Amino acid sequence: MSDDDLSPEENKAISGVIREELARRRMTRGALADRAKLSLSTLEKALAGQRSFTLATVVRLEEALGQPLRKPRAKSNGVQSGVAPDELGSYARTAVSFIEGPYMTIRASFSDPTGIYTYQTDIRWDEDVSALAFQESERIDNEFRHSGVVSVPHQSGYIYLVTNRHGQYRMAILSRPTITGEMYGLLSTLHLGKGTQLTPVATPIVLVPLRSLGKDVSFGRFGASSEEHKRLFPFLRRATEDPFLLMVTAR
Repeated sequence: MSDDDLSPEENKAISGVIREELARRRMTRGALADRAKLSLSTLEKALAGQRSFTLATVVRLEEALGQPLRKPRAKSNGVQSGVAPDELGSYARTAVSFIEGPYMTIRASFSDPTGIYTYQTDIRWDEDVSALAFQESERIDNEFRHSGVVSVPHQSGYIYLVTNRHGQYRMAILSRPTITGEMYGLLSTLHLGKGTQLTPVATPIVLVPLRSLGKDVSFGRFGASSEEHKRLFPFLRRATEDPFLLMVTAR
């Protein structure tokens, strides 16, 4: 590896961002390679992990996409290691370690009014940003998986999962975990309709620790008649019946 090659972790992160942007923009790899003045073979081998991105290659790709691909390094700004920055709540890692772990995320299906949709959300401490971070996986619409940071302000007592992608926000506001570990709340995001039309949408959401669901865990979209729906829908019902959240509309 030369001094200009990036680390395996950086390569993996950059590959993920590029794939997501290609899917979001409906751009082919060939079109990106042409715009970045790279050979298609070079781009595909780097995305497949068969060779490392070089700094020069990443710079060309950033110019072609019009966005940064490298994660900025945490700067020495007086923030104590193991303590989140003020904008995320100034929490210490030891104070929020009980939130860390893998969860099943349960929410309503946007395409089926009677169905539910489930995927995995992992919450871990990220040393680079000195804060909790989350990452989604096991989504059947993998191109729309989200990641971001976790805010835990002392004032409200709620937990915020925040994605900020070039100024486009998506947020889940969650309760503190119950005695059995679930976090109930509200998701605010954008729903992809016909063509490229995006529509604001909000829905109850629940994060359930995977450890409490046993070994038989399925992810995906489940209709009202399925066994998974019967098993998991009570979590969503509890979100509004207890209530952990209020849905208010004018009459």
